[in-house]
Order: sequence, then C-alpha cells, then structure tokens
Amino acid sequence: MLTPTPLEELLDLAADVIGRDRRVLSAGAAGSPFITLGGGLGQAVRLQARAERQLGLAVDLAQLLGPAPLADVLARARPAPARAPGPAAGGGGRSGAVRALLPGQSAALTAERDAGARVVTRILSAELSGPLETGALRRALTALSARHEGLRTAFAATPRGPVRRVLAVCPPPLVTLEPVAAGPGEDLVAAAHARLAVRAGRLTGRPGLPPLAFVLTPLAAGSHLLSFVHHDAVADSRSAALVWQELLADYDRAVRGRPLDRVPRPGPDAPYGTRPAGGPGPARVPPAEHAERTERAERAERAERLRGLAAGLDLAPAPRPATSFDFRGERLLFGLGTRLRDAADATARRAGVPHSTVLLAAWALAVGRRAGRERLLVGTEMPRRPTAELLRTLVPCAATVPVVCELEGGVDYFLRGIACAFSEALRYADLDDADAACAAGVPADRLRPAPTQVTFAARDELLPESLRAGGLNARFHHGHPGTVTADAALTVLRWREHPLLSLEFASARLTRAQAGQLARALRTALTALVTSPPHTPVDGLLEDTPAVRDEAPRRLPVPLP
Repeated sequence: MLTPTPLEELLDLAADVIGRDRRVLSAGAAGSPFITLGGGLGQAVRLQARAERQLGLAVDLAQLLGPAPLADVLARARPAPARAPGPAAGGGGRSGAVRALLPGQSAALTAERDAGARVVTRILSAELSGPLETGALRRALTALSARHEGLRTAFAATPRGPVRRVLAVCPPPLVTLEPVAAGPGEDLVAAAHARLAVRAGRLTGRPGLPPLAFVLTPLAAGSHLLSFVHHDAVADSRSAALVWQELLADYDRAVRGRPLDRVPRPGPDAPYGTRPAGGPGPARVPPAEHAERTERAERAERAERLRGLAAGLDLAPAPRPATSFDFRGERLLFGLGTRLRDAADATARRAGVPHSTVLLAAWALAVGRRAGRERLLVGTEMPRRPTAELLRTLVPCAATVPVVCELEGGVDYFLRGIACAFSEALRYADLDDADAACAAGVPADRLRPAPTQVTFAARDELLPESLRAGGLNARFHHGHPGTVTADAALTVLRWREHPLLSLEFASARLTRAQAGQLARALRTALTALVTSPPHTPVDGLLEDTPAVRDEAPRRLPVPLP
C-alpha cells in the first residue's frame, strides 16, 4: 500500500474536520479556498491544531481562511517548530519585567483614556449549577494565572507612554458579591450583568495590578454566576473562551484531587514575534527604505479599494440627528428557532460555505436593503493566531477586517461571494483603523474605533453553549457593559442547541424600536435566503423590505436565558 503524502494526509484531515467526502473535497481543493468548501473559523482552528498534533505540520490560520486554494495552502505546511517552554512563574529575572505594549493593548488603552473604562470592559460569565467548592476554584484560578503571563500583566504610565509590567506571581482576585435582587420574572443573569456593568471599572481598575477580576454572584440555591471581567488589553474573545475552557478543566482536576496543569503557556509576545514581515507587531526590524515605500504603497492601494463604501449608511428610515459617536449603546437578544437554524445549515452545506457565512450574508443583505446600498462594508472579527501553539496563548490579537459585501447574483453565488470576500478581507488586518475608516467614508467621529459602521462576529465557534466540570454544569452568558464600538453589531452567541443572536446598537444612531426593526429585517433576510432556490436573484428577495422596515414594532422573539 502506498504511503500517503503529507498533502494527502492534510486533505484527509480537512475532509474530516469539515465533514465532507475526502474525494469530493480533494477535487475542489485544487481551485477553491477552504471557506468555500464549507470550512469556517471553528473548523480552521481544529484543522490547524490536528495538523500539528497528529502530523507535526504547521498550517497558517490566516492563509487557511484566505483566498488561496486549499491545496496550495496545505502544500505550504511546514514542520511545526518545537514547543519552547513558557515563562516560569516567579522566575527572578522576569519578575516585574517591563515591556512595550502590543498593538491591541495600545488601542485599548487609548480608547479607555478617551472614552472611559466601560468602553474596553468585557464580561463573559458561566452560570454554575451544582455544588461549588470555592477552595478548588481558587486553586484553579491560581494555576491558570501561573500558566498565562497575560493574566499577570499590569499597565503603567511612563514619560514615554504606557508600558506593560509582567508580575511574577499574581493570582486573580475572586470577588464575591451579594445575591442579586431581581423583580418577579426578571432574568437573574441579566440583573447580575447589569450590576457588573456599573461596577466593572472598579473591578478592573486596581492600580498596579492586572485589569481583570473573577466575580462570584449567588443566584439561587445551588446556582452561582461566575464572571470573567476583563479589559480589552488583557484578552480578545478567543482568549476569553480559552480562559473558561482551561479554568473549568483545572477545577475538575482540583475537585477530583488530581494534579493541576502546571505547564506554562507561550507568552503574549509570541504571536507578534512569529508574524510575517508586513503584519502588525511591536518593534519590528525597520525595513530598507525601498521596502518601506512598497509597504506604504500597498497599504494606500488597499485603503483606496474601500473608498466610499460606508458613506451614507443610514440604518433607519428616519435617522437620528447627527451627533458625535459617544459609545453609549444597548443590546437586544433574540433567538432564531431550531427550524430556521436547520434550514440555514442545509443552505450552507448546499452552497459549500460555513453557517456563519450564511448569517453574515443575511446581515449584509438586511443592512444593504435598509440603507439602499448594493455594495457595503461589514467589519468581521478575526483572531490572528498563525500557529496552533498560539491557540493556547492569552493575548489581545484579534482584528476587525472590513468585508466588501456585494448584493448580487443568485443565492448560492451570493453566499460563495460573501465567503470569498471574507477571505480577501484578511489583507486589511494590518491596515490602520483610522485610515480604513477614512477611506471607507465612515463619518469622521473622533472617537469611533471601528473602521466600519456595522460589524459581525461568530462567537459560537469559540465556546460551546455549556461544559461540565467537577460536578458542575457551566452555561455561558455574554454580558453587555452598556457601550458599543459600531452603529450596529450582530453577534452569534449560540447556534447548535438553542440559536441566540445579539444585536448591539449605538443609542446615538438608533432607537430601540429601530434596532428591533433591524433585527426583524435580519430574520426576514435569513428566511428568504434559506427558503429560496439556489439560483434565485438576491436583488428580488426582499422586495417588501420597506413594509418590513416601516411596520409598527412587534415583540422580538423571547430572549433565551
């Protein structure tokens, strides 16, 4: 029997991860990128990890999600580098080590300086059902902090600007609050999150200490809410999900009396140290003058391609009076139901794209029709982790890339076009947000941090709906700090079991009723996409959009707890 080549083995892994026949995938891999073969972010992460673990090969995540044919990307896989030991907690030479800020940290600290702590505070909670052993939880938190220097990093001002200081030992605080006082029928988790949003600045603003805290709130007998409250400079959404996965795994070991995980993880500098030349990163070796000019020209060309795509993007039939973007915002939670979820999954399989692409396409269609645009930008969250080893690193290295969405063609052609546009958008990950926003025509608000007015994120691919550990069932909830960074942001929080979406909106741009109409327009667009034949032109799908837009507000689907 012939021994398979590394490329053949990688294609086998890709087919298994995506859930497609190996022969069918191999035939398409020569000319199609990963994302138009049905592979999304979650599948890309799993393929990258399995390639390193099972085959000892390193596959670049950004390339995997990019526009190159899958076979070409996999053919460029190289032997994975040996895992370097992470920093030892308490190492004398590293105690209190001072380092320059990473790019994501610099942006987060600037936003905090200009607009306040709540703008850069994130809350990700686990609703814990079952007997909780707080001693085991504290031991798990200490082990987690010892492994990840990102959880031991404080920020300080210096005459040359802010720096980060890595502390040798700094167990995360576990703050216990009094039980929430919720009214009859009020959601206890929502009430706890509302209280946390008010206190978040105090919880993460301890001078000289890392801007994070774990907060334990009793909900009812045998039920607690454990919240990871952190600054954007500490972790991105991928890192926050990793915190929960590792913390619960260690809690399970602690409860069972087993040794905790003591293996140090790579430090947060690692993603930038391995980033190819031309990507964002701190203290890169200055290129030669001609190379620098070439890089500036390439960035200018990329910015020019965004020219005017976001100008005049009004999301409401009667826009609110023009005001400066002030970060104030609200959130609507709404479910889709399993029937619509199953139809979206079936459409994704038919078109050869991930389910997140179907949702992104529906969002672009809803926004474009309401704004009267056939071509628009949607900012999409993308974690920048080029190697599988860095999937185990806590670092704020996500980027929001502007996806150029063109509302044209038949349904399946449109869906595949959105998938390709997402792949192409990765080239904008190192473009300065201000330059991208200016080129796109986003209103020139001094503090607006996002390069697009509307954004999309698929958080369901990062963290399951629930996990079990040490006799506890942990069900995850995303808190909302009362601030936003875009006019309208659609986030998929859950998908597989009970689909749950979040629509965050800027209070200065939309009323709550208008946001509700936009959420219904999203549902209408998604329903039209998944119930239409594959060659149905998308320009005729929402001919009744004005009626949907102007109808009296109805009650949104009941938010799931």
